[in-house]
Order: sequence, then C-alpha cells, then structure tokens
Amino acid sequence: MSADLGDLQLVLAVARAKGFREAARLSGTSASRLSDAVRRAETALGIRLFHRTTRAVTLTEAGAALVARLAPAVEEVENALDAINGFRDRPAGTLRLNVPVSAARLILPSILPDFLKAYPEIRVEVTADSAATDTLAAGFDAGIRYDELLEQDMIAVPIGPREQRFALVASPDYLARHGTPAHPHDLLRHACIRGRFTNGNQAAWEFERGEESIRIDPTGPLTVSIGGGVDLGVEAALQGVGLIMIFEQWVQPYLDSGELVAVLEPWWLRFTGPYLYYSDRRLVPAPLRAFIDFIRDRG
Repeated sequence: MSADLGDLQLVLAVARAKGFREAARLSGTSASRLSDAVRRAETALGIRLFHRTTRAVTLTEAGAALVARLAPAVEEVENALDAINGFRDRPAGTLRLNVPVSAARLILPSILPDFLKAYPEIRVEVTADSAATDTLAAGFDAGIRYDELLEQDMIAVPIGPREQRFALVASPDYLARHGTPAHPHDLLRHACIRGRFTNGNQAAWEFERGEESIRIDPTGPLTVSIGGGVDLGVEAALQGVGLIMIFEQWVQPYLDSGELVAVLEPWWLRFTGPYLYYSDRRLVPAPLRAFIDFIRDRG
C-alpha cells in the first residue's frame, strides 16, 4: 500500500514545523487533521515516522530518511504544477505569505484588495506573526521583512513605503500630568510602554538627530508582545498610561485627531521600508510572479 500524496505533504509540514500545533498555525489547518494525515501515512507505509511526547514531536530515523527524499520531490511536483500555470490566460493557484503583524496592518491593506480584484483566480493565504520564520522551510512562497531580517539566498523586492519612522507618542493627559520630555534621556524618568519580541528580547528605543544617535532602555508599567500585543499598548497610551514608540503609520489617525501627541519628533528614527522576499533556489510560482509584477507596477 502507498501513502496518499496529500497526506505526505502534511507529513512534510509537520516535519518542517517540528510539531503539530505549529504546523497547523503555519498551514492554516487543524492539528487534528495533521495528526490524522500522519497516522494514515504511517499505516499505509507500515512504519513509524515521528516520535511523539507531550513536549516534542521528532522524526524517527525512517521519518528523517523519508523527509530528506520527500521534500525535493514535493517541491518538484509543485514546480511542475506552477509551470502548467504559465499556459493559462490568467494565473491561478494559491499564494502563501508570511508577514509581520505590522505589514498585515500597514502594508497589505493598500495592496491585496486590488491584487485580488485583478487576479480573481488566485487565492492568498497570509500568516501574520512577529517570529523570524524560515519561510521556505515552513512552506510559504514568500515573506515580508525589513532588510536586517532578510535571509541569505533570497531575492528582495521593495513593497510599501520606502521610508518609515518610529514615532514616540503620548496622550495629552499623560503629558499634562508628567510633563513633556525635552531629550531622549528624559524618558528614563517617564512611564514607557515597551515591546518584547517572541524570542524574549526587549526592543530598545533608538533616536537620531543629525550625527547624534542615542539608544536607551526605559522602564514602565506595561510590556506587550511585538505584533499581537501592540494594539493593547496603543490603547494604554490613549488612556494616559505612558509613552509608546511605534510605527508612525500605526498611530497616524490618533495624531490627526489629537488623541495622541508627537513627542521628540526631531529625534524620530527613520528606516528603510520592507521588502517582499522569496527564494532564488526554486521556480517562482505563477501566483507569486503575478504578485511581484503587481507591486513593481505600482512603484
């Protein structure tokens, strides 16, 4: 008896993610569906593919041997199907993107709706997180990252605004009660709402004015996860809990309404906008090629 190709693809997803829960999150399916697929594949092949414990899922020796041969074979099948797409009048298929939460909120809303209208036969699956996910290993077609996080052997295409700023903001109420900082070092005496990456590192606050650069590590009553917790941090700032440093575009509506006030704006750090990146080691799928051409045409 031979295993079903669809089940083998899900086996590969579990192996890449090193667990059912993470594979389910990345692939947009359920852990139970993945578990059933692995069980069917093991039954069909007559051999155990994974060691399962309450803490970890690891490949058996046989599973590792299968995955080593299976991964390039599945990629070749996907490339063959993508090549067929080239004969269509219009590209079709699924485009899988892994992006930071900031890109899902600030970059893609101005791009994806028009893209989907232009290419009705393409489906887009977006996974938004703040982890430095290996997009190729996790089964994504492409990702969005800022230049310092770009992986090796990747092609980068500019997407979205080419310059952004980190804004330091606070509510008028907070500033009325505690005063307005006149220099970045003054923030060490203020309540600051901080962000923490998924790896546990806390993001320092950086400032630049002319040739002067300052990096500080202020304290405060609230720390939120960078990505999913940012909206909570913004709401706390709106309620006068403290100052927050965040993408300017994220809080622009509150600056326009006066609910938040710019602080130390001459010191705000400027940085290069994000990139769409994808592997240079495989055939570019037709949906991804259409997306690349679309964002390039938009300038």
